[in-house]
Amino acid sequence: MSLRVGVQLPEVERPVPWPEMVAMARAAENAGFDSIWLGDHLLYDLPDGSRGPWEVWTALAGLASVTERVELGPFVASTSFHAPAMLAKSAATVDAISGGRLILGLGAGWNQREYTAYGFPYDKRVARFEEAFTIIRELVRTGRSDFHGVYYDVADCVLDPKPLRPGGPPLMLGSVSPRMMRIGLPHVDAWNVWWSDYRNDVDGFAAVRARVEDALVEAGRAPGEVEATAAVFVHLPGGAGRLAGETNEDPTIRPVLVSDLAEHLRAMAGAGAAHLQLVLDPITVESIDAVGEIVRDLREVRT
Repeated sequence: MSLRVGVQLPEVERPVPWPEMVAMARAAENAGFDSIWLGDHLLYDLPDGSRGPWEVWTALAGLASVTERVELGPFVASTSFHAPAMLAKSAATVDAISGGRLILGLGAGWNQREYTAYGFPYDKRVARFEEAFTIIRELVRTGRSDFHGVYYDVADCVLDPKPLRPGGPPLMLGSVSPRMMRIGLPHVDAWNVWWSDYRNDVDGFAAVRARVEDALVEAGRAPGEVEATAAVFVHLPGGAGRLAGETNEDPTIRPVLVSDLAEHLRAMAGAGAAHLQLVLDPITVESIDAVGEIVRDLREVRT
C-alpha cells in the first residue's frame, strides 16, 4: 500500500498557544506522520465567541524551522487573503526554510465573515482565484509573471529567491467543484476533497474520484498524473465534535472511529487515495501520538 498520511493541526477547536502548536508538529513528525497541515482562516464566530487561528504563512515558517522530515502546507491557502505575487513569495520562502517540504494547497475561500471583517472582497471569488492562480503558478514554476487581468495586475514580476526545488513546490487544488476543476486540473499535481463533501466514507470518496478522473481526462492529463487526496474526520475517546466555522448538520455523516482507522486507511488507499489529511477529534499531542501508532503499523506492513 502506497499512502501518505498527514494530520491537520488545530484551527479554532480551542485556543492553542504557540508552544503547543510546536509540540504538536514535533509529535506528528516523531509519530511517523508524513505531513502536517494548517488551515488558512482568519476568524470564526463560535458559540463561545469569535476566534481565529494563527496566520498560516508565519505559522508554516515557524513549524518548518522546528521540523526536519514532514511535508507541510496550507490546507488550503485562500488566494482571496493574499496578493497573488506575495503569496508566491511566502510559498517560496517557506519552501526554502523547510528544505523543500512545502505542498502548496490553493483555494478560493468561502467564509464570508472573515472577508467582511478583514476587508477582502467576497464577490467573484472563483474569477479572482483564476487570475491569482495564474500569477502564483507562473511565479513558483518559472520565477516570472507578467499578467494584466480584471482583478490583479503584475508587470514583469520576478520571484527571487525562487523556491528551493526546480519547478517549485507541488500544487494542490482544494476544490472539486466543476468550475474550479476546469481552472486548476490542467496544472496541479494533486486535488483535495474535504471530509464532509464526500460523506467521510470510502464509497463517497470513490464517487468523487471518478468524477474528478473524468474531469482530468477532459483537462488532458494522463492517468495517475494528478494525486487524489482527501481529509478524513477521525473520532478518538474524549472527542466532542469538530468546532469550526462550518458545521456538519447531516447526522448521517459520521466520523471514522479510531478503532476502525487502520481498515479505513487501507480502504481509502484501495479506492485511489494517495495522501490523506486526518482531522482528529480531539486534536492534542496525545491524540497525535495515539494515531501515530496506527500510521507506523501501516507503514511497517507496507514495507
